[in-house]
Amino acid sequence: MLAYILRRLLLIIPTLLGILLLNFVIIQAAPGGPVEQMIAKLEGFEGATSRISGGGSEVSVAGSNYRGAQGLDPELVKEIEKMYGFDKPAPERFWLMLKSYAQLDFGDSFFRDAKVVDLIVEKMPVSISLGLWSTLIMYLVSIPLGITKAMRNGSTFDVWTSSAIIVGYAIPAFLFAILLIVLFAGGSYYDWFPLRGLTSNHFDQLSMGGKILDYFWHLVLPVTALVIGNFATLTFLTKNSFLDEINKQYVVTARAKGLTNNAILYGHVFRNAMLLIIAGFPSAFISIFFTGSLMIEVIFSLDGLGLMSFEAAINRDYPIVFGTLFIFTLLGLVVKLIGDITYTLVDPRIDFANREG
Repeated sequence: MLAYILRRLLLIIPTLLGILLLNFVIIQAAPGGPVEQMIAKLEGFEGATSRISGGGSEVSVAGSNYRGAQGLDPELVKEIEKMYGFDKPAPERFWLMLKSYAQLDFGDSFFRDAKVVDLIVEKMPVSISLGLWSTLIMYLVSIPLGITKAMRNGSTFDVWTSSAIIVGYAIPAFLFAILLIVLFAGGSYYDWFPLRGLTSNHFDQLSMGGKILDYFWHLVLPVTALVIGNFATLTFLTKNSFLDEINKQYVVTARAKGLTNNAILYGHVFRNAMLLIIAGFPSAFISIFFTGSLMIEVIFSLDGLGLMSFEAAINRDYPIVFGTLFIFTLLGLVVKLIGDITYTLVDPRIDFANREG
């Protein structure tokens, strides 16, 4: 098992390199980079050249590879390229980026005047809060509910819960979030929950218990909006997985031997049925943790990694784009490895040490 874990950890390195290289090549071909955006600002706002050369540059006719730069001094364009690191060829820029990432140095944001690491640390509490509690609640509710539905398949309970879950699944998360705001956050009815931020303005003045309550009070609506649409997939996956195992021959044999339903369910069925559910955990966690919370962050004014990454992609803030890509990919690969290791905890018969590759 240890050898398998070491192999997987070593494979993370070429996987990261491949993903970074692929995205780097794609971004080089995409128009509207930071140099073009700065040129557009210089063309549109008088006096904007002060950031580059003290405001002393004059417009002149010159050739340029950048669209819209024909009216700018070539020296000014070169200074813009140097400021953003585009005075070097692409292979050299990629190599310098890898060297920096090896030292966990993700550089400075082009447009936020801050280090990428500091920005990620600043936004991380929001993303961790949304991703952690949403995933935890989703699994704690969906798995027992799916098992119960499998044991009572076809009953009134199964039909009514399926109907409610499907209705929740049919409503998009952002639309459900707006509905929650209208109903419970001072919209048209009740003003029970706060609308903005992760904590209150007077958070520092609260006691420890008050801080905990305030923190969770702010999370009620955004976490509910995130979770409500994700119940369906996991619940039905759990139900169908357990139904498939319950109908197998070894369960019939166990019943013939006189074992109780609980002994069969948790002694035999559980570890086999849960393998499929565990396999989907990494993708579910990463999806909610980073990408799934973007609209929720916007609606509830929560400044997290999802919103920052989206804005960085729109603004071509490459240090943030590649820094978050590196961290997201690394975390995803590690979570996937943890998911594989969890297989052995659920079913000790699985032995990764004898697997090839």
